Amino acid sequence: MNKLILLRHGQSQWNLENRFTGWEDVPLTEKGIEEAKNAGELLINNRIIVDVVFSSNLQRANKTAEIALNVKDFKNLWINGELKLIKNQSMNERDYGDLVGLNKEETAKKFGKDQVHIWRRSYDTPPPNGESLMDVVNRVSPYFENNISPLINENKNVLIVAHGNSLRAIMIKVGLYKAEEISKIELPTGSPFCINYEKNQILDSYFLS
Repeated sequence: MNKLILLRHGQSQWNLENRFTGWEDVPLTEKGIEEAKNAGELLINNRIIVDVVFSSNLQRANKTAEIALNVKDFKNLWINGELKLIKNQSMNERDYGDLVGLNKEETAKKFGKDQVHIWRRSYDTPPPNGESLMDVVNRVSPYFENNISPLINENKNVLIVAHGNSLRAIMIKVGLYKAEEISKIELPTGSPFCINYEKNQILDSYFLS
């Protein structure tokens, strides 16, 4: 049995400020750092060996990976003090376009709660000059197929440290959820989600505890 572990980055400064973040490269908060450490402890406590780590190009995800894996249990992933982290912008968060940097409550007042809900939770309606979740799925899927699926098929344990919407896209890609279901799926910051495979078929999935 091998595993695909999906980990949303720890709390970022704009998560704390309730802003639309998208591709803006904001840092982790102190809470986010603690969440990353806790994620690493959960991996250790569940005796999970990580073979390969993927991430986005954004520092909140990269730092979460580095902090979570910065213990001797994961020494196989480090070379000369650097994490062997495979970064690619295909794993970046959804681009929220004109909403980036705006406070979510203020945006709801400006455009109306219903409109903002559609932008945030519909599958195929993008915010102005931004991406829909369908766009993110279309961005993530080729990279996943070409770079991550082969490793899963080789029975590797793969960790992906990324963002709420790029990880939701992966959940759709692997067949865990359908497009019409995914808007109800919440991925808390710093909480590893484990998908177990047996002979390239999903056995089960759950948040580590």
